[in-house]
Amino acid sequence: MISVQEADFDSAALTAALRDRAGSGVGGIVTFVGYVRDYAPDSPTDTLYLEHYPGMCERELEEIAATARARWNLDGTVIVHRVGALSRNAQIVFVAAASAHRGDAFRGCEYIIDALKTRAPFWKRETLAGGNSFWVEQRQSDQDRTDAWDDDTSTTKERP
Repeated sequence: MISVQEADFDSAALTAALRDRAGSGVGGIVTFVGYVRDYAPDSPTDTLYLEHYPGMCERELEEIAATARARWNLDGTVIVHRVGALSRNAQIVFVAAASAHRGDAFRGCEYIIDALKTRAPFWKRETLAGGNSFWVEQRQSDQDRTDAWDDDTSTTKERP
């Protein structure tokens, strides 16, 4: 399931729905919930405005999820990403991976969030409490984490 939406999400309901869809062979579901936080070191964040490229964004998210499912024994994945104006501490992203084995679920979930941060066409404009605003630039450390997945030789599927 892929969703790009303005509305908030219920992580417990998303996890339960994934569990129902994934079936009785699932031994675990790993989830990640990201929140809007202060980016600037000198002033608190008031809002974060997210824009995306409709259609292209959803296709890229599906490709990321499909890659994770191909690399690890995943019985299902979920990606929900919010767009629009979000206040500090608001939920921004939900990622989940279900698998018979915890290792696959952990690696799949981590891969998805790492790849999402660098490959999905989202743009973030932060507005500080004082009124100043700026576009948030991608961090090199995020790109390095995504690149490391291409070099990782430990991404073989676990066996039942």
